Amino acid sequence: MALDKNFDAAQAEARLYAAWEDAGAFKAGANASRKETFSVMIPPPNVTGSLHMGHAFNNTLQDILVRWHRMRGFDTLWQPGQDHAGIATQMVVERELAKDGKRRTDFTREEFTAKVWEQKQKSGGTIIGQLKRLGTSLDWSRNAFTMSGAPGAPAGEEGNFHDAVIKVFVDMYNKGLIYRGKRLVNWDPHFETAISDLEVESTEVDGHMWHFKYPLADGATYTYVEKDEDGNVTLTEERDYISIATTRPETMLGDGAVAVHTSDERYAPIVGKLCEIPVGPKAQRRRIPIITDEYPDKNFGSGAVKITGAHDFNDYGVAKRNNIPLYALMDTRGAMRADGLPYDEAAARAQAIAEGREDAPTDATEINLVPEEYRGLDRFEARTKVIADITAEGLAVMVPPTDPRLGKPVKAPLAPEEGGEERNEALVALVEPKKIMQPFGDRSKVVIEPMLTDQWFVETSKIVQPAIDAVRNGEVQILPEQDKKVYFHWLENIEPWCISRQLWWGHQIPVWFDDEGKEYCAATEAEAQAMAPGKTLTRDPDVLDTWFSSGLWPIGTLGWPEQTDELAKYFPTSVLITGFDIIFFWVARMMMMQYAVVDQKPFDTVYVHALVRDEKGKKMSKSLGNVLDPLDLIDEYGADAVRFTLTAMAAMGRDLKLSTARIAGYRNFGTKLWNAHRFAEMNGVFEDNVETVNYTSHTQVDHTLNKWIIGETARVREEVDAALDNYRFNDAANALYAFVWGKVCDWYVELSKPLLQDDAPEAAETRQTLKWVLDQCLVLLHPIMPYITEELWQTTATRSKMLVHGDWPTYSTVDMLDADADRELNWVIGLIESIRSARAQMHVPAGLKVPMLYTDMDAAGQTAWDGNEAMIKRLARVETLDKAETFPKGTVSIAAPGASFGLPLAGLIDIDAEKARLQKSLDKLGKEIGGLKGRLNNPKFAASAPAEVVAEAQGNLDARQEEADQLQAALNRLAELG
Repeated sequence: MALDKNFDAAQAEARLYAAWEDAGAFKAGANASRKETFSVMIPPPNVTGSLHMGHAFNNTLQDILVRWHRMRGFDTLWQPGQDHAGIATQMVVERELAKDGKRRTDFTREEFTAKVWEQKQKSGGTIIGQLKRLGTSLDWSRNAFTMSGAPGAPAGEEGNFHDAVIKVFVDMYNKGLIYRGKRLVNWDPHFETAISDLEVESTEVDGHMWHFKYPLADGATYTYVEKDEDGNVTLTEERDYISIATTRPETMLGDGAVAVHTSDERYAPIVGKLCEIPVGPKAQRRRIPIITDEYPDKNFGSGAVKITGAHDFNDYGVAKRNNIPLYALMDTRGAMRADGLPYDEAAARAQAIAEGREDAPTDATEINLVPEEYRGLDRFEARTKVIADITAEGLAVMVPPTDPRLGKPVKAPLAPEEGGEERNEALVALVEPKKIMQPFGDRSKVVIEPMLTDQWFVETSKIVQPAIDAVRNGEVQILPEQDKKVYFHWLENIEPWCISRQLWWGHQIPVWFDDEGKEYCAATEAEAQAMAPGKTLTRDPDVLDTWFSSGLWPIGTLGWPEQTDELAKYFPTSVLITGFDIIFFWVARMMMMQYAVVDQKPFDTVYVHALVRDEKGKKMSKSLGNVLDPLDLIDEYGADAVRFTLTAMAAMGRDLKLSTARIAGYRNFGTKLWNAHRFAEMNGVFEDNVETVNYTSHTQVDHTLNKWIIGETARVREEVDAALDNYRFNDAANALYAFVWGKVCDWYVELSKPLLQDDAPEAAETRQTLKWVLDQCLVLLHPIMPYITEELWQTTATRSKMLVHGDWPTYSTVDMLDADADRELNWVIGLIESIRSARAQMHVPAGLKVPMLYTDMDAAGQTAWDGNEAMIKRLARVETLDKAETFPKGTVSIAAPGASFGLPLAGLIDIDAEKARLQKSLDKLGKEIGGLKGRLNNPKFAASAPAEVVAEAQGNLDARQEEADQLQAALNRLAELG
């Protein structure tokens, strides 16, 4: 079948993918011819999600490795599946219900989860279809889901993943590795659930720092002394208060102490004394102790910090170290609590604790320290009222309106001696405008509140060590090396892992409580009831964090706890490819969980890739309008171009700056490959319609050109294998690009034209060699560009099998590279390129044939010239070659191994005009380079500019410097001419 003029990606991709699936090409073990296995677990996308650029990048890299191993005969499994994504999926369903004016609570739990299952079945296939469009070769017959087999699962959702999750919880609970406790967690007031750090987006916003006075108890005073760096006293003042600054005044109601640094001499006289919280009913004004701790920074603000252990993660640590009570102020919706003890009783209890008349309770929940007038207010409404009340009482720190901390450009009044008047400035409350990092829920978009709640935790300190040891001793490798630091830092400073969520969609906690609050952990209600005969049990309504179930992904997808054949064959898996942002959220948890459950590593290697950013290096964001949709790009450029672009730019440890221009360029690469096959077709290369002879040695051909290209093919095969072995995806892509475009499509196709003429004695051999070389291009490119290569493979010959199962070559340069042919052809190509470069630099008209001289040439050079003279003259536009004793003035020198050539250009070009043109361009570039260097060398720019702006400036400087170097080289050549 004749090749069309162009490759129609839109028409071919769906057809080829369907053919692969119909043939079972992606199934585990397909094309296996050796015992070694290669298994990869897909990082499961959310079941209701859509393909984004991070998915496209991640899955392209996985697919390359999988296709490469499958073609090499490994028993290969690429395990697909989706995560039930508790909060994300529940949010989708709740939004649908809201369209009809309904809420989740209008339904029973069972009715609501049934609706979630309906949503899963309706939209769960979306991400699968999108991954197929990318060309991913996953074994879809084994598609897994983290809620398969859960109670209420509809037909078609069978499986034992749910059973595996529940079994692990029960086993870990019985071993004392899981417990229920009250700790501080990230709380989403919109969804009313705890969330993980990964679901928190910290965003810089405009905030304020309010400064307040905490009066010392019983009218006490002290001498406050400030000193400069040299120890000189700069301020001495008698004070009856200690001042603090806060960005969240509403949390002052729950203060348990004021802390200063242990070495802060300013406050030494009052450490251990009590001070009053400056808010709340005067009759019950609470007093709290002034304590010391290593946490406060004595050089920031006043050096004193309020400790609200139930509403700040840093304060929580201080409170726990110093036995300070944790007073919770807010309800699950982020409003000030209206439950618990009346305020006067709560304040009295808190005062007794502060004064040591009562022990600090383990659980202070009933002590609600929100005054009656604040109860029920939204937290931000309460903030406004707290500020107003403190200021009205005169306990805000007051400063002149010219105080620089106010952030206002207020001009100071003139002194009397400067012509001004005596004036007493009215003081104003000190409220500093301040950029603060505000935590938002990534889905709810509301401000996250650190909240003290009852949750289930994994005691990670008891299971973390094997995960640390495995990487430290090399049992598991993490690439690039720098990401090991992130891994170790997190695991070596690990906190208990909160695994409960206050949702309805997910794996419900397998714990039941009796009327007295006693816990019964069991896989089923019947088992729990058997543990509590005669008692009425109520199941914990919470569900497990999705990271808990996805932490079991490697074994759960392979059938554990059943000892399946797949588990025995493919576990531990070979490699995990994932983004750096979930090293500790997912990678570290999988490591801990697999060692804790089956005492084995989950994978041999973790390859951590960086982010895909826009072409300026900025993170893609809908708000910035710079998001590139991979599906739109596939529609416009084809999946192969998108895949090759991502691969060519996947330098280890470096963010990828993606632009549509790059993708368009790699689509042209596909077109170049297609046109090379059309050239071959027009020259009768595919007329016999049979598969090519497999070359195993350069001795199978006679002509130097054919020997050379066979050696170059072996060389690139070695480069590609070495690159993929070491996860240097960009090196593999760039080696193939240089070989296919440069060596094959440009040089070999061009040089083979005379040899393909019917009357040429080398015609048959050259056709056979060209056919073999093009086949090798398809084989080597297939893992990166599966569609166009499969289309060309099936169109150019009747094949015994599809390219997806083609045999990956094992030939090497030892047998395939002929040293003489390699040296000769590379000498010829190098000479032609040098002549072309010199002509271009000197602005020699493209069509003008020029004479060439040489002063010396060794035997190898002479042989190379004699064997390729006509070709060199034609391609370099050289008219004659003559020997000269010395080069005349006006000759551009051309270097080649073992020879010295020159182009006598005097009279052919206007040297002075060329010098002037180049100097003008060089001067302009010099100004631009100077400006960029000045900007980059400015410490203020480096310190204040965003990283992507600095990177862009450096990139511009590098590009202009390279251009200037080229111009200078051309100018130097002209200087040689006189």
